[in-house]
Amino acid sequence: MIGAFTGFGAFARFGAFARFDAVARFGAFLLVATVANAQSPVTFSRDVAPILFARCAPCHHPGGSAPFSLLTYESTKPRASLISAATRTRFMPPWKAEPVPGGWVGQSRLSDAEIGLLQRWVDGGAVEGDPRDLPSPPRIAPGWQLGKPDLVVSPAQAFTLPGGGTDVFRIFVIPLPVDRVRYVRGLEFRSGNPRVVHHANIRVDKTRASRRADEADPEAGYDGLISRSAMYPDGHFLGWTPGQAAPILPRGLAWRLEANSDLVVELHMQPSGKPEEVEPSIGLFFTDDPPERTPLMLRLGRQSIDIPPGEARYTTTDAFVLPVDVDVVAVQPHAHYRAREAHGTATLPDGTVRRLIDITDWDFRWQHVYRYAAPFTLPKGTRLAMQFVFDNSAGNPRNPDQPPARVRWGQRSRDEMGDLWIQALPKNDADLDTLERAFRPKVLAEDVFGYEREIEREPTDVALHDDVAQIYLQLGRPFEAVAHFEASARLNPASAATHFNLGTALVVAGRLDQAQAHFNEALSIRPGYPQALNNLGSIFLQRGDAGEALRHFREAIRLEPANVEALANLARALAASGDFTAAMDAVQRAAKLAPPEPLASSLREQLTLYRQRRTR
Repeated sequence: MIGAFTGFGAFARFGAFARFDAVARFGAFLLVATVANAQSPVTFSRDVAPILFARCAPCHHPGGSAPFSLLTYESTKPRASLISAATRTRFMPPWKAEPVPGGWVGQSRLSDAEIGLLQRWVDGGAVEGDPRDLPSPPRIAPGWQLGKPDLVVSPAQAFTLPGGGTDVFRIFVIPLPVDRVRYVRGLEFRSGNPRVVHHANIRVDKTRASRRADEADPEAGYDGLISRSAMYPDGHFLGWTPGQAAPILPRGLAWRLEANSDLVVELHMQPSGKPEEVEPSIGLFFTDDPPERTPLMLRLGRQSIDIPPGEARYTTTDAFVLPVDVDVVAVQPHAHYRAREAHGTATLPDGTVRRLIDITDWDFRWQHVYRYAAPFTLPKGTRLAMQFVFDNSAGNPRNPDQPPARVRWGQRSRDEMGDLWIQALPKNDADLDTLERAFRPKVLAEDVFGYEREIEREPTDVALHDDVAQIYLQLGRPFEAVAHFEASARLNPASAATHFNLGTALVVAGRLDQAQAHFNEALSIRPGYPQALNNLGSIFLQRGDAGEALRHFREAIRLEPANVEALANLARALAASGDFTAAMDAVQRAAKLAPPEPLASSLREQLTLYRQRRTR
């Protein structure tokens, strides 16, 4: 998944974590006070404080992510005009989505009546009023908002953000000291420096690709593209924005964390005018309950974006028809500086149109996960659609290029993107598999386009060639995969992994002799390479040489006893030799390692066949 986006907060199926108890207590009061005092003088204590406590306190409190507190009259009065201007223009609170039926979880958007009340207060001299009318300020607990985490991790070293310049995006890779599969029911992010950390986007990498990129940069973290192997786990948004607290997941909705995984944390930071130390921390909350239902992220978006300079209404659209019923629980739009509007719709089979999200004043600086307070079901046959509108003219004050220049799709903030992520929860595992099978080719085809675009700009980037080759293999296009792996081998001939990858693609393309040569080259560079031994064994098995295949599989397992693929292949070779008892033992050893799907299902099928003393 090449498309980078800023995702925040975990999957919230059954409501928001009550970090700020002021919202519920003041909601009814606001309506009564606004109506009852429509013509009376507006005061801070009676009229304004309830609004600020409910809408602004999550960030504007002592030690909060905002630069000042709004919990007292003394701290608010000097900023009265600023408050009026920021709310009148809807710059604050930073909630961009239009209201939806049922509302959004944690919605902080001010009503027109509330904005009018704040304006009347300022116009009337911003008076305090009777202090006895002042409600109690919200109780904002210090420390971890979700309780004591089971595991707390941080980057190995702090990052020093320069005092000047523009926004900084930097990626930090944090190895997790987890030696077995764990189930995560919650994740909480602490910025370590709320003055400069604007938001965080968190993924999980089960490989070492992200870690290698971090290690190659001498400073803390690295500056570059997020590895394709760094993904959002099991359809869950992970991350943080000021004022948002991700809830603990209900039982049965945890996500799976593989052993020895890395957290990949992308920070968006804004310089403060002086050097700042940034050292975030992340708390993980575990459970012993495995997930009973798993959501899937549906990404709508085009990676063919190509906006001419001066174009004020460039539009991109995308759509997908659901093959199963799903519950829709959250959406996450993502774009960069030139986007002006973001829209999402669901057209049901009977023609009914439901608005998923509408943002008419997009601002790259404020991107959220928008969770529905009342998740809803969309039936099979529903057409999901998105539309983004971009302004690449000189009239767009957020355009980073002045004068405007041609801009194309890309992960860097000066490029453009336009994605709408929809968190969809199928009814059961069978529907999840159906949905994933239907959606995967669509999103991979877009990823291919994006990677090829990136390779045009960075033709010597081995990681880009490797990533797009892997996508071509998933799409069943091995010859394109071979071409990119060959490019990697030319650029990096001393890499065992590169020759292994090329050999794997050549096997899929049916060019076994060439594949064997590259696996042998990989072994000459890295003797005792278990994966290369396993794949060489597969070639011998395809050629009918079960004895040589067994030798290679056994050596791969000796070097790496937990190699599930080698165990499964060993079972095939043993069955081909007629030793079904030993084949069943190898399958059962592999199954005990709890491999993910679809390998787990494949092992079950193997075991059924071998019990019947059959190979197919």
